[in-house]
Formats: sequence, C-alpha cells, structure tokens
Amino acid sequence: MKTFVYVDGFNLYYGAVRGTPFKWLDIGKMCRLLLPKHDIVRIKYFTARVSARPGDADQPTRQQMFLRALRTLPNLDIIYGHFLTNEVRMPLAEPLLHGPRYAAVVKTEEKGSDVNLATHLLWDGFRSLYEAAVLVTNDSDLLEPLVIVRKELKRTVGILNPHPYPSRMLLRHASFVKPIRKGVLAASQFPPQLTDAAGTITKPLSW
Repeated sequence: MKTFVYVDGFNLYYGAVRGTPFKWLDIGKMCRLLLPKHDIVRIKYFTARVSARPGDADQPTRQQMFLRALRTLPNLDIIYGHFLTNEVRMPLAEPLLHGPRYAAVVKTEEKGSDVNLATHLLWDGFRSLYEAAVLVTNDSDLLEPLVIVRKELKRTVGILNPHPYPSRMLLRHASFVKPIRKGVLAASQFPPQLTDAAGTITKPLSW
C-alpha cells in the first residue's frame, strides 16, 4: 500500500523519546518496523528550530545534528514551524496567605506544525499521492483532517502513537492505531556517525 507518513516531531519527542537513550532516532527505520506491509514512499517531519536555554546552550546544536542525520534519509522532508515566546502572568496553584497570587512566566509555544501537517495531509490526499496516510502523533487537533481523508477521500489513515495512552477521539476515527514501544525505538537508532555532503555527522555526546 503506497503510504505517506506525517511526523509531529515534538509530539514524538515529548511522548516517546524524551528522557530515554533513544533520541538519535532513525525515523525511516522506525516506520518500516511498525508498518511492514506498507510501501513507505514519503516521510514528512514537522518541527521548529529550538533556541538555547539557560543551562542548556547546546540544545540548538544537538537538534541541528539530528536534523542533518534525518536529511540523509532519501525519502524524508523537513517542514518547519516556529516558536513563539511571551511573558505572561499566570495564577499560582498554591499562593501563600498574604503573598502574590500571580507570577510572571515565560511561555514558549511551538506554532505551525499541526497546521502544516494537516495542510500537507489534505493536499497530498486530494492529489491522490498516497493510498494510506500514517500520522505519528497523539494530537486530537488533527481529528478533522483525519476524518476528511477517511470519509471524503476514502483513504486509510493510521496512527503511530508516541504516548502511553491514545487519544480517544483519534482511536475512534483512525483506521488503526499502533503504539511506539521502547523496543522499536531501541532498534531504530542511527549509527553513531553518518556522512552527508557537508562532512561527518556525529551523535551528540550528551545524548
């Protein structure tokens, strides 16, 4: 079955990869292991470039190494959203009796990836580029485009779920839902070193 895979990069990271030794993830191999009966023609990876954080100045460098590794996969495209950072006032969960009830916090939100993913899913579907679409996400905001592709375009739409529990809404409407387990992540790692046109890509030591 001719298949396109749409990867919500941050949903995958925070749902399955963060806090594990499996961050150097060959997404192509992961998809092949989880979808052995599918002809995976194209993988689209949706993310945003991160910025350095206090105490973690190397975060952008690690991400850049990982994105370079992903670009060695011949059938993978990277589509970028962006981060929006604002200072907002939010209520304290347990304010002191005579203390302040609000605190100023820096709120960082990743913007654009879910809209970009939904747009590509629909546009590729309307052009009949795939027989099946598989979403790597657990984001129920993608329910409506999923339903349109299934009901109006009559295509198979599956979910590879990075989180411990699948969204009930996605579970109800997807053609199938498969969990991304630690064993598959462990078996889907890039080698420690890769090469591209710019030279050698080395897995970050802190990973």
